[in-house]
Amino acid sequence: MLHILFHEPRIAGNTGSAIRLAAGTGAVLHLIEPLGFALDEPRVRRAGLDYHELADVQIHPDLDAALAALPDSRVWAFTTQSSTSFAEVAYADGDALLFGPEPTGLDPEVLAHPRLTGRLRIPMLPGRRSMNLSNAAAVATYEAWRQLGFPGGV
Repeated sequence: MLHILFHEPRIAGNTGSAIRLAAGTGAVLHLIEPLGFALDEPRVRRAGLDYHELADVQIHPDLDAALAALPDSRVWAFTTQSSTSFAEVAYADGDALLFGPEPTGLDPEVLAHPRLTGRLRIPMLPGRRSMNLSNAAAVATYEAWRQLGFPGGV
């Protein structure tokens, strides 16, 4: 099982799409407060379609609480401030993929957290700031799930 962590997400539609991603892959979606929206907001429901009941979504008051809930997980922080490609990592069952808020990404203090296993980057063409949050989470989650052999997938 993989874990997707959204640190202080601000755009309801991205979180709704991540709920659908979690439901489709069997990953657990961890939302770290404060959230920039209410989870019952129509944009969250619309983006997640009818997958809300199929997804495991957990809400944590802060990053330390989220990481305490995953004591044995390696935590990979996704940031443009890395030279290591996400495709260079050998993912393991239980890994946690940490993504920052839109549009700023992870703060320096989060990137310095001692629980982080490493920082990873999704390659892009020069001059681009970043990918959409839910798209980045999907790219990374599917690569990790592929490496694990798509357990439970059909």
